[in-house]
Amino acid sequence: MTMPVLSLPRRLARVGAIAAVTLLAACAQAPKPLYHWGGYQDQVYAHFKGTDGDPVAQIGAMEKQIEEARAADMTLPPGFHAHLGMLYAQVGRDDAVLPQFQTEKTLFPESAVFMDVLMKQPKEKAQ
Repeated sequence: MTMPVLSLPRRLARVGAIAAVTLLAACAQAPKPLYHWGGYQDQVYAHFKGTDGDPVAQIGAMEKQIEEARAADMTLPPGFHAHLGMLYAQVGRDDAVLPQFQTEKTLFPESAVFMDVLMKQPKEKAQ
């Protein structure tokens, strides 16, 4: 059995299609992630499961993630700064709580109502 011979225009069309697919595949890149998650998801899971242990250690890990995100020029995920602010409050670093809540509110305006409630609490305790 002999294979049919393709005409020159069909051969050129086939070669062009293969070249186009190869070119597109070579240009395709994995999309850049929207956020720098690091170990944040695991930390939040451990926190709510009650197995996170020392909050000071978790603060240290989160501060390291902030540095990694800055070095990679990436944004931290929603809730990151709010969670860090809550941890600061838990260990008594009151001076660091409000800046974290304000950062969360600025980066994610949809959290403004909740952040406003959290930002009022320290003021109400002081009165």
